[in-house]
Amino acid sequence: QLQASGGGLVQAGGSLRLSCAVSGRTVSNSATGWFRQAPGKEREFVAVIRWSGGSISYADVVKGRFTISRDNDKNFVYLQMNSLKPEDTAVYYCAASATYNSNIYYYMSPGGYRYWGQGTQVTVSS
Repeated sequence: QLQASGGGLVQAGGSLRLSCAVSGRTVSNSATGWFRQAPGKEREFVAVIRWSGGSISYADVVKGRFTISRDNDKNFVYLQMNSLKPEDTAVYYCAASATYNSNIYYYMSPGGYRYWGQGTQVTVSS
């Protein structure tokens, strides 16, 4: 129901665009987020976009470099990643929340999401 793609190997300073196909039950979700998990580290929030109203929030470490967007007609959510750094290396996951919360901070925690995609590896070489 969530299919992430677009990962790969890129040099520092390069760009990648991740895609998340949202289908099935997750189409009616309230928000779609991107998280990442590096080896030995906890899963961390990257960005979120609400389906109603389109409000967006980013983790401080990616602000100004990453852009989240959506295609309502095709049910896709994208994460454009520019100026990539080696510390951005991780498995990136898209997730869909089934819960509406007026506070966007709710969607910055993995606990705010019910559905998860399988992840796509992003490796940034120095």
